[in-house]
Amino acid sequence: MEWTKQIGRYLLIMVLQVLLFDQLQLWGACHPYIYVLCLLMMPITLPHSADMLIGACVGFIMDIFCNSLGVHMAACILLMYIRPYLIGVIVNDKDRLNEQISLHAIGMEALLKYTVIMVLIHHLTVFSLAAWSWSHMGFVLLETIVSSTITILLVIGYNVLRYK
Repeated sequence: MEWTKQIGRYLLIMVLQVLLFDQLQLWGACHPYIYVLCLLMMPITLPHSADMLIGACVGFIMDIFCNSLGVHMAACILLMYIRPYLIGVIVNDKDRLNEQISLHAIGMEALLKYTVIMVLIHHLTVFSLAAWSWSHMGFVLLETIVSSTITILLVIGYNVLRYK
């Protein structure tokens, strides 16, 4: 039953991303990608290969709807590759026994560190691959900072509301 709830929640987040947040282009430099929430909150107990496969599927779906030629898929695979190592650094062993990354499971400080690092990696990868040129690096950094800030606020806000 828990898996069906989680899959339903992820599908809702993906639909919101495609129908709402992809249409929301704030100031020309803000593209909030809340779909990374699906990847950030994956169960810790999944094998690394399953993480990578799920990341590839989520990225592929986003590429289809965003018409972005593999940019999201590459970013999601990178994110899921780095995820277990980052969790090992940020989350202590006692907390590793929990099934899922959440505010309740690891606390605000660890969740904030984890979210900031993962979102910055994802957004920098997406915008760098989309620009595909060093001449646009200033705008890529601006997009990364602005979009990451909004995405981080949304992810942390979701966790606060869900686990309060």
